[in-house]
Amino acid sequence: MAGEAIREMDLKYNLHSWSAQGALKPIVVERAEGIYYWDADGKKYYDMSSQLVNVNIGHGNKKVIEAIKKQAEKLPNIGPGHAVDVRAELARKIIEEVAPDNMGKVFFTNAGAEANENALKIARMYTGRYKVFSRYRSYHGATYGAANLTGEPRRFPSEPGIPGFVKFFDPYMYREPKQAKFDSEKDYSDYCLEKLREQIIWEGRNQVAAIFLETVTGSNGVLIPPEGYLQGVRKICDEFGIMMVCDEVMAGWGRTGEWFAVNNWNVKPDIITFAKGITCGYVPIGGVIVSKEIAKHFDENVFLCGLTYNAHLLGCAAGIATIEVYKEEKLLENARAMGKVLKAELEKIRDSHPCVGQIRSIGLFAMVEFEKNSKTHEPMVPYAADPEKIMPKIIGKLREKGFTTYSHENMVAVSPPLIIKEHEIKEAMAILDEVCTWVDETFVVE
Repeated sequence: MAGEAIREMDLKYNLHSWSAQGALKPIVVERAEGIYYWDADGKKYYDMSSQLVNVNIGHGNKKVIEAIKKQAEKLPNIGPGHAVDVRAELARKIIEEVAPDNMGKVFFTNAGAEANENALKIARMYTGRYKVFSRYRSYHGATYGAANLTGEPRRFPSEPGIPGFVKFFDPYMYREPKQAKFDSEKDYSDYCLEKLREQIIWEGRNQVAAIFLETVTGSNGVLIPPEGYLQGVRKICDEFGIMMVCDEVMAGWGRTGEWFAVNNWNVKPDIITFAKGITCGYVPIGGVIVSKEIAKHFDENVFLCGLTYNAHLLGCAAGIATIEVYKEEKLLENARAMGKVLKAELEKIRDSHPCVGQIRSIGLFAMVEFEKNSKTHEPMVPYAADPEKIMPKIIGKLREKGFTTYSHENMVAVSPPLIIKEHEIKEAMAILDEVCTWVDETFVVE
């Protein structure tokens, strides 16, 4: 079937996420390998967002594909109440080889939203409390509970919300009001922590079950926690008996150069949620990792969580193989090394273009923030609004030149697969640099 016919059929019968359907013109993908994919006309694209920041090991990894094939032939699925070798082995590898040493057990889900849904229930069951704090600049999933955790505009269709969800502002020093002055990053961190602690007291210190936070805020800006912030949240949680839940769906699995982003700050949460990079999209799977104390609680108390496809065997087989790929191909080390290259290239772009306000990166996890005015730092588009469709135009121009990614608010994601090489980063950044020149000339007001 020709590419245009596939696109027409796709648009006729499919609803595409987060989009007005009439304006869509999806790429018809023919094949994918490494950090690239090709459309039906043979055009090659750099996958500079790892699709949805999940294809960490790149496209077409033979080891993972063979593991899925082998498991499909042996035993593709069995109910979650049974013990199976791959189900047991993936959980063991996560607890013993990957997770922080305070973690005890895993509950597998199908994706990140379900992981956060079940983490909500676990925190409430364990503490006996019902209020949950999460941040405005956050995305935790589109299912109802996860959408109520979410702080950004994608939560709006799920409102009025569920009682007990409380929002607070995360650290974002670049966008603090002009009159706010801080002597250092640590000073700013202390200020944010004081405000959070005060809000918990006002909400009822004995009613808060959990604080949910993306360890490194993902699509809402790759906001890296300032010095002392995560340690301070851990201290607040300990003071009030609150569960610290770190959403590592996007930041986990080597994306920041560590198995989990919390390792960058030597912080041990009570609960970690994950998905994406555990199988890199080859088969859907996610999960909730709980501390030894929480795991022990459910020895005597009924664990009221369940899914038909909990720990699906194809996902487990893919997860085992994926962890082995991370180790054998030294992808965490590559994320750290290539992260330095990417950051240096992005800093050159920032310094050369008035349209770029700030770049933020850790490992191969980066975001470029676009501005209309470099003096006032006015964002390229207002919050939750883009009447001129400026950001889709920027993404379209990148795509036209073979650089695919996504935007969110006034920002463009740059998070390539962890297998990327230095010359590939420089080639892709040359495209971004060229498009930034066009943005300067088209949208910047000086």
